[in-house]
Amino acid sequence: MKSVFIAIRVSLLFMIVCGLIYPLATTGVAQVLFPKQAQGSLIESGGAVIGSELLAQNFESPKLFHPRGSAAKYDPTASSGSNTVVASDDYAAAMLEKIDALKIENPNLKDIPADLVTVSGSGFDPDLSPEGAKAQVPRISKETRIAEQQLNELVDRLTKARQLGIFGEPRVNVTELNIELLKQVKL
Repeated sequence: MKSVFIAIRVSLLFMIVCGLIYPLATTGVAQVLFPKQAQGSLIESGGAVIGSELLAQNFESPKLFHPRGSAAKYDPTASSGSNTVVASDDYAAAMLEKIDALKIENPNLKDIPADLVTVSGSGFDPDLSPEGAKAQVPRISKETRIAEQQLNELVDRLTKARQLGIFGEPRVNVTELNIELLKQVKL
């Protein structure tokens, strides 16, 4: 019976330490050292929260940059990958459909960056490769009457380099790109 009481006390101690003290301490430290990230890296415009730097949003207007596809349909409560086998006929057919749709939407597109037709692993990747963003420039230029050079400069300005110069790939956040674009054009 003595060992049961010891087990209960140790369990209660670990529940308090691991379930209460540790989470409060790490949250407090994060709020002090990294307040923006601890709050979800929110993007605000005009005093209203319009998104997060960490989550993709679906932009369908032909005047805006489109993000990478989402297997979760951009629903943050439904994180999922497609789990489609790359070597399957279904995957090949889906890729051909996406390529055809992309070519209809962007008729001048010659080289198709992979991130414009594939989905991200989580379904929420907010970033595109600079090539993926620039592939959409002719369509956006035609729709908005903004010069292609100006749009390419916008992509270049908002492109983030590799982290520490070696990790990851250059990328551009589509939500931030569209916010800057909307400052230049009225939809």
